[in-house]
Amino acid sequence: MGCAGSSPAKSDEPIKKITKPKPWKHSEPITGEQLKRMRDEFWDTAPHYGGRKEIWDALQAAAEADLTLAQVIIDSAGIIVQKADLTVCYDERGAKYELPKYVLSAPTNLTRDS
Repeated sequence: MGCAGSSPAKSDEPIKKITKPKPWKHSEPITGEQLKRMRDEFWDTAPHYGGRKEIWDALQAAAEADLTLAQVIIDSAGIIVQKADLTVCYDERGAKYELPKYVLSAPTNLTRDS
């Protein structure tokens, strides 16, 4: 006899379709140039914290693409999406990849470069 409520929790199941991140606000207004520097620094250092370089490269390509292309990149690389906005993903070997919001979208308080 099985338990009717023994199915896995919905939050533990991989997400099939990715979505745009929710709007967010940086702790202080930043310029587009500052945002670019933050992103470059993250992508330059991310592979040093674990995981496979080819997965980091695929995540970067997906983060910089429109949603349709990003979905194709994620699917082709075999990336398991835990959160639909790509902030938490896994590779097929179980390595965890966490992406900060600032690499996925611009903050609502982005200012013009001066």
